[in-house]
Order: sequence, then C-alpha cells, then structure tokens
Amino acid sequence: MFPSLFRFATLLFLVATPVIAGCSPQEQWVRPSEVPTGPACGPTDEQGKASYYSDRLAGHPTASGAPYEPGAFTAAHRTLRLGTLVEVVRLDSGARVRVLVNDRGPFKAGRVVDLSSMAADALDMKREGIVDVCVRVL
Repeated sequence: MFPSLFRFATLLFLVATPVIAGCSPQEQWVRPSEVPTGPACGPTDEQGKASYYSDRLAGHPTASGAPYEPGAFTAAHRTLRLGTLVEVVRLDSGARVRVLVNDRGPFKAGRVVDLSSMAADALDMKREGIVDVCVRVL
C-alpha cells in the first residue's frame, strides 16, 4: 500500500509543480507576434546590451553554485540578487524571455546581462551575438 501511495504522491508533485510555478521551462519565452504593446523600457528598467554564454561552459559552476545548463532559462547580472526572475526584451524585435538570475556578470562595459544559450535562442540573437535589450525585474 505504501509504495503505491508514494508513487501517487511523486506523480502528483511532478504534475503540479509546473502549474504552481506558473509555467514550464518551454513557456518561458514569448514570440514577437504575441508581444504586448507599450513601451519596451520603463523608468525602473535597465537598458543596455545582452550577450550569451558559450555552450562550452556547460557544467561549470555559476555564482549560485548550480552548474551552467545551456538548455535552462538563466542569466548573469552584476547586481541583482541571485534567484531574481527578470524579463529581457529585445528592443529591435520586441521578443521577450523570462530568465532566472543565477550568476554574476557580464563584466564588459555597456553589457547588462549574459543569457543562457536557450534564452539567446528565444530572443533570436545568436547570429548577432550582442543585442540591445531592456531588463525588467518581475
């Protein structure tokens, strides 16, 4: 009886967690055609350039202690608290992605955020490498 109850509780946890968290990792980005209208950057938002991590850094530890995962929606920011959820808006296309700050950086002048490979794909910025963005704390 207990093993089946344990399996049920585990299954319930796995199904309910994305619902409680708000969305699954695949739902962390918004297509440009679905972008709400309005100003890209508000007075409390940070504007600058975004770059992204190389896939070669996969597995290396981040400032949070978690290994860098190219397939996760994560980012590095110089000052925001680790664990902060932010929305990054690409200014020329309006594409948006939500990422979790789990590392420190970037350390080049003018850059405000370093994105994971998956987040860079969502913003369609890999060809350019560096794009103008707005960073909004959620």
